[in-house]
Amino acid sequence: MQQEERDDMNGRTCIVTRASGSADDLIRFVVGPDERLVPDLKRKLPGRGCWVTAERAVVEKAVKRKLFARALKAEVTVPPDLADAIERLLLGDLLGMMGLARKAGQFVGGATKVDNAVRGGSAIAVFHASDAAADGIRKIDQARRAAADVEPIPSFRLVDAEQMHAALGEGALIHCAALAGQAGEGVVKRATRLDRYRHGVRAAPMDE
Repeated sequence: MQQEERDDMNGRTCIVTRASGSADDLIRFVVGPDERLVPDLKRKLPGRGCWVTAERAVVEKAVKRKLFARALKAEVTVPPDLADAIERLLLGDLLGMMGLARKAGQFVGGATKVDNAVRGGSAIAVFHASDAAADGIRKIDQARRAAADVEPIPSFRLVDAEQMHAALGEGALIHCAALAGQAGEGVVKRATRLDRYRHGVRAAPMDE
């Protein structure tokens, strides 16, 4: 039996809000060998775990209220920069998946390629560098709206151009699109998780 399944037997409930949720809606934490609190994003580490809603504000409340030791029933050292550390992990996970999806041909860059993918129906989400020019974003948003049957595909602005370049290497551009397929869907899943962590639950996909 996997560790996450053992935790599920005891209920997967946020120690701050007391609301239950899916594994994708929560972050699991365990006590490491040095009694430091460890975020277990992949939900594979051994030991007793506790869960916190995957939002920065909720993690910060758990730290402020000193809820981890109580939930884990153990002495635990909580890093003062825990909320920032989790965001770095989520960002790194997203950037790594972008690189894998690009190698699989399911993440493309360049305004023309993105526009064609959106209008052709193969794009499942678009990504703009956070420092992208408004005009370029506006043109791709027009394509998103024109191609939508019900509502436009999601649009994210989570990383800057330098981070895109570091993740994707030469040829990485300001505008990108995730394409249909397992790797592309993995990018969108991680982008949605990071966006929620930073901003909380949104009523609609990010469109800025």
